[in-house]
Order: sequence, then structure tokens, then C-alpha cells
Amino acid sequence: MANIRPLSLLLRLSRTRNSLAGITRHTPIRPLSNFSVQGPNLSLCKFLLQNRCFSSTGLPPHMVLGMPALSPTMNQGNIVKWKKKEGDKIELGDVLCEIETDKATLEFESLEEGYLAKIIAPEGSKDVQVGQPICITVEELDDIKKVQSDIPKETESKSETQTNETTQTDTELPADLPPHMVLDMPALSPTMNQGNIVKWRKKEGDQISVGDVLCEIETDKATLEFESLEEGYLAKILAPEGSKDVQVGQPICITVEGQDDIQKIPSNIFKKSESKQETKPTQTPQNDKQSNKSSSQNITKFTRISPSAKLLIKEHKLDESLINASGPRGTLLKGDVLNAIKSGTSVKKSTPVSKESSTVTKESSAVSTQKGKVADSFEDFPNSNIRKVIAKRLIESKQTIPHLYLSKDVTLDPLLAFRKELKEQHNVKVSVNDIVIKAVALALRNVPEANAYWNSEKDEASPCETVDISIAVATEKGLMTPIIKNADQKSLSAISSEVKELAEKARAGKLTPNEFQGGTFSISNLGMYPVDQFCAIINPPQACILAVGRGNTFVEPVIGSDGVERPTAVNKMKLTLSADHRVYDGQVSGKFFTELAANFSDMKRMLL
Repeated sequence: MANIRPLSLLLRLSRTRNSLAGITRHTPIRPLSNFSVQGPNLSLCKFLLQNRCFSSTGLPPHMVLGMPALSPTMNQGNIVKWKKKEGDKIELGDVLCEIETDKATLEFESLEEGYLAKIIAPEGSKDVQVGQPICITVEELDDIKKVQSDIPKETESKSETQTNETTQTDTELPADLPPHMVLDMPALSPTMNQGNIVKWRKKEGDQISVGDVLCEIETDKATLEFESLEEGYLAKILAPEGSKDVQVGQPICITVEGQDDIQKIPSNIFKKSESKQETKPTQTPQNDKQSNKSSSQNITKFTRISPSAKLLIKEHKLDESLINASGPRGTLLKGDVLNAIKSGTSVKKSTPVSKESSTVTKESSAVSTQKGKVADSFEDFPNSNIRKVIAKRLIESKQTIPHLYLSKDVTLDPLLAFRKELKEQHNVKVSVNDIVIKAVALALRNVPEANAYWNSEKDEASPCETVDISIAVATEKGLMTPIIKNADQKSLSAISSEVKELAEKARAGKLTPNEFQGGTFSISNLGMYPVDQFCAIINPPQACILAVGRGNTFVEPVIGSDGVERPTAVNKMKLTLSADHRVYDGQVSGKFFTELAANFSDMKRMLL
């Protein structure tokens, strides 16, 4: 557009992360010669633009709209449906298309008036990067034909190649199919890049309504339900139950609008692509033979041989004529022999075998096969996506976060007496872990600098607004960390009931993303096992995790009310703090442990 409204430009800038990601290089916008904003609500915006300008490609005044960033974490999106067609008039606020982001399916509204001249990213385009052109708009109706005939081939070719790469299934589908929709593996969590199909709730031929659960998908966090956003019928299941490591964006099923269209979807709809992929490996043996021939021809005969290489050839009984020499002046080195052994290019020499040696080798081979059977008797346990992600994140944590470890013994006797009092006098049953959660939450509230995380973008510690405690819960699929939000503001009974509810959902794999994503502090309690002390690994982006061991009885000298020191049995529990040293220094750690120990020694603080 030649004349751009100031407010719409500000809205566009705000929607594209304060950048021009939504406006590509074909946009006829010149640099601002003056920009001023007055008033807190942007009541007056003054833009002094240069004269009306045209594209250097000879096109009429137009605007190339790029894929907008509709969420803070969005870096690509899918075009679900175009609400406007080429040639339609566009008003301010009209919905151009529906875009599937990493969070939800949102509507992309127009911020300008004009006409939709060209759709660059058609319906079904997958993984369109933020800022990549998706359509072109013009000011006048007569300019549509000029844009469609003179559109730069660069933008078309780029968009076509990217859409062809990401939507191969659309191009491979037959053209005579009825109106249908190919549903892909959704991204049900921000870190999800693949998932497993646990169970299909709908069968082929079943009717689907908006909100119906199609299937259960195991992500890197939990097992979640995939709901339908459209009405219709489930025509074809492409990823059956038990499918592992299905990439995000890969087709999993096909839906149609009418029941009669189900039979029109062929059962072997995707076999063409599979047959194409199968034909490639069938040609590899010939290629391997040719490559082996060429490699054998390229082997350089050695003129010299190092002693270590000669010893290896003798030990492994290799044919030295088949080993390539890489040393100076054709010298065969030790590394050349080792490389030949690893690659298997060298062939062992055939030596005459006597009858006695053959009997010995038979006996030794029989013994070795028996040992091999014993050694090979094992069972592989498939690794869940949750455990894969846990392993990856823990390695990243140990490699990138400077861990600071601090330990302290706290007295358990006041806690046990307080727990007994709640049960006998108030009929309130709480566990030791519930009281630990409350004590940690109050300590974080009283020491706000400890309730922080390391902001890598700003290279500084950023405080957290709320006290959200993550609890480590062991499940069959891996360790989950449901969150007790605003734990410092909740009572012990509320924390106890919420912990039980979240633990049951975690073990059943029914946690929703908002129940395990986030958190400001983690607690890992192994007090129910014979573990006195352990050091936990920080769960990023958090800056701290508290490891709780079991309680033990010690005999210590205690001064009684009469002032006489006597040996007394005292119950103590060891706490080990693993903290990010960039956030926790000695002073912050000392203040936090002081507050935490005070909470354990005086249970009345729990009621504050």
C-alpha cells in the first residue's frame, strides 16, 4: 500500500516481535524520516513518509504479507484455511486466513484495505517460517491482473519449493479425491518434535464432531488427547496404534465431509511414496559394487611399511595388498591398517589348516558359541519419549549450568510433633513432603532473590513473580514434575490434596501442559527410600532443586530445662541444595537455608 496508516503499522510491528518480519523486501515502504509518539495510549502518532513509491520490479503498488508471529514462541506456522480468495476485497479487520501456530489455530486479520491479488502459500502449507511471504495485496482492483502476470518468480519459486518439501503428501494425493482434510501429528508441547500414537479413540468410518478426541498421543512430557477442530468422518488412519517417533507435521489420518466420501479414499493412498522410497535401496547393491570396484582401483600400493602396521597385519592375518597407504612416499602406517580393520575392506589371508588344528578350532568355536549365547541373552526395553527428553535436558543442564551444592541437617522432631498434632486434634493428614513444600515456599517468599532464574537473553538473574514448586514424581515412563502453583499462599491441607491429585494424574499420564510446564523451584524427595543424602540435577530453566533424604536418629548432647546437658536422641534430615551459581551466591544460599531451617524448627511459621 502506498498510504499506510500509522496505527496499523504500529500494530504490525507489535505482532511481529518489534521487527519487520511480516513485511518483505517487495513492500513499497520507505524509511521513516520522522517518528514521534505522544501520550501513554499512543493517542497521537505522526509518521512522515516520503512520496508514493513503486516496486523496482515494475509491479503496481502492493504489499507482500509475511507469516506473522502470533505467539511469543512461534517461529513457523501452518496455513489451515484461507477465508479470502484471490480477487476478493479486503476491509480493515477482515480475517485473511487461519494459521496453526505452536499453541493453537488463530485468525490472521488484515490491517489494511485493498484486494487480495495473489496467494503465495496455499491451504495446507506446513512449517511456513515467520516472515516468509504468504500473500500479496494491492490497492486497486485493476492491479490484480498485473500482479498475477508479473509476480516475481523468486517469491513463487521459493514458496513452491518450501511448500513442496513440507507438504509432499498433498502433491502425492490423487486429484480425483473428494473434499478431504489431512490431519498431521500436532505439536502438543513447545518442545515436542515427535510423538507416539498410543490409542485411537475413533475408528475408520466414525463420525467426528468438534471437540471429539481422535487419539491419544504420547509426547515428550505426557500422554495427551488430540481433539478434532472440524466436523466430518474419519476416512483413513495413516499412523496406526503403536506408531513410534512420528514427526510433527507427518500425516496421521484423513477426514472427509460426507459419509459417502469414505469409500472414495483408497486404502493404498500413500503407497506410491513408499514404493518410490523402496526403489532407491534396491539400486544400492549395484552402486556398492561399482563403488567397491572404483575404490579397489584407487588403492595405492605401498613401498614401505611401519613396524606397528606390519605387526597388526600379522596379528589379524590381513591381505596387505588391499590396504591403502596414506603415509609419505607410499608408507603403510598403523592408522591405515586400523581404518581397514574398522571398514572391513581388508580380507584375511587363507592359510592351510591341518586336521589337528581343525578339531581344535571346532572345539573352540563350540565353546565360543555357548559363551556367545550366554552373553547375548538380554532383552531390550524401548525408551519412552519422556525418558529421551529427560536424558537430553539433564546432559544440557550439567554441561551449561554451573552447579553449586550446599547441604544442611534440619531437626525433624518439631515437624513430626506438629504432624501428629494435626492428625489427632484436627483430623488433618499431611505427609512430611507436604510440610517440606510449605516450608520451602515460605522461605522463597521471605528471600525473593532466591526465587529467580537465569535469563540467558539478558545475561542476568530475573526474579519470579510467583512461588511455584515443582514436585518430582516417578512414573513408569519417566520422571514427571507437576507444579504446585502459589504454594506460599496455600494451606497444608490444600497442598496435600493437590499433590495427591497431581501425582495420580502424572502416573496415569493425564497431566495437561499447564500442570507440568513452568515452576520456579523443584523438590526431589527420596526420604521413603534408604537414601541419606543425594545431589539432584537442576531442571532448566529453573535455578534450584532441593534434594531431601530420609530421617535418621542421632544421639546429641542437649541442655535441658534445668541447665544440665544430657545425651538425647534427635531425629534429623539432610537437605542438599543444587543451585545455579549464576543466580545463587554464598549470601543468597545462606539466607535461604537460614529461613528454611527456621521454618523446620518453629512450626508456627507454617500458619503465617
